[in-house]
Amino acid sequence: MSRASFTTNSSSSESSSEPDAEVYAEQTRRTVLLGALVTTACLGCSAHAGANEDPPGADERPQKGDVLVFSEGDKEGKPITAADLPAGGPPLHAWPKDPNTSVVRSGSRLNEILIIRLDPAELDEKTRARAVDGILAYSAICSHAGCPVTAWVKSDVGDKEVFKCMCHNSEFDPRAGAQVVFGPAPRRLAALPLVLADGSLSVAGNFTGKVGGAQPG
Repeated sequence: MSRASFTTNSSSSESSSEPDAEVYAEQTRRTVLLGALVTTACLGCSAHAGANEDPPGADERPQKGDVLVFSEGDKEGKPITAADLPAGGPPLHAWPKDPNTSVVRSGSRLNEILIIRLDPAELDEKTRARAVDGILAYSAICSHAGCPVTAWVKSDVGDKEVFKCMCHNSEFDPRAGAQVVFGPAPRRLAALPLVLADGSLSVAGNFTGKVGGAQPG
């Protein structure tokens, strides 16, 4: 009896262990599959994050030979020509673009540029010497606190339009090298030398002054 009982118990134990093994195997397969899915998802996230990173050179300052392209609007990324610039303003906002790599240097906001076309007769002597058919380029970043210069409005201290930073109301006259004519900005906007070839605008040299506002510390 005891043997029979033992045999029965042994047979019962073996029978119950078989489903347990199957369950374990199924759980293992699910764990492996889940791990593979998670790994694939993470790799996808990494690839997506990498795709969103700025390409090499995007944060470098404008280089000689860079082409100027629209930084906003329907023509964003397209080269700016002399014909795109209305006489007397308003200015256009631009990024420099490496013509060899096609990298737009939009990785740093300090690279944004204001381009304007003015009557050469209205420019002071030094500014006129730098202009190309009355076309001038300046940094679009205020020298006070580093805010963007976004407005082209009549000056608070004169009857002509000027660049204006709406953060603290600093005004800059592009006819006189973008010197400060109103507000707390400590210095003029940095100018960017240009060259005009076949109607297209490109960079002829480095910024002539410091770009942006006072640095903390």
